[in-house]
Amino acid sequence: MVTSPFILPDWPAPPSVHSLCTTRHGGVSTSPYTSFNLGQHVGDDPATVEANRQRLIALASLPEPPRWLTQVHANKVIASQNWSTGTHADGLFSCTDHHVCSILTADCLPILLCNTQGTEVCALHAGWRSLAQNIIAKACQHFKTDMTQLMAWLGPAIGPQHFEVGPDVYQAFCDHSDIAHLAFKQQDKQHYLADLYQLARQHLTQLGITAIYGGSYCTYQHDTQFFSYRRQGVTGRMASLIWLA
Repeated sequence: MVTSPFILPDWPAPPSVHSLCTTRHGGVSTSPYTSFNLGQHVGDDPATVEANRQRLIALASLPEPPRWLTQVHANKVIASQNWSTGTHADGLFSCTDHHVCSILTADCLPILLCNTQGTEVCALHAGWRSLAQNIIAKACQHFKTDMTQLMAWLGPAIGPQHFEVGPDVYQAFCDHSDIAHLAFKQQDKQHYLADLYQLARQHLTQLGITAIYGGSYCTYQHDTQFFSYRRQGVTGRMASLIWLA
């Protein structure tokens, strides 16, 4: 059986907005990176990763190579015009045709944003640290569009049944929100199960973004489809891409 290397977001984005998320299928990497690893920072052979990246360009018919970031689990979002190789950031915004915004994940939450006019897009690497530092609000500062005219797609991330965290993560959100506790299920005094999808939805709706799609995958549980750092430790990375054309 041939397994698709891509997930296409299930959202009503305008025709000028193109987006996809890769899976672990379709590449040439060997274990533990089998097979479509796109991360150059995880210990995989650099030439193999580059071959996978070239496959991505060809299979997805990308207009340009993706603009890869050096992700640091913070809240910096940059415009694609200011991007250069090695740029440290966790989000990339574009209002320029053919600039492919890309982020890498293997449990953290990929968030894709666009406006209903189809003239502005953004890709975010939203792990718990970035979410707690309000990376979504930082991204929205780049949009000229009113927040009510934006839509979001939540890509594959670790699900709420498997993302165990400590009190530090709980407090990082609950100290600054009256509703964040709803995204946590206490296991004992030192452990909670956290719902990244719900935390992201809370942040989005508080900003006025109510058109929210996706959020149904679990990278930890669906081991044949996704890489998961929490499950495997040494593993590959998927890419979530969005661009205008």
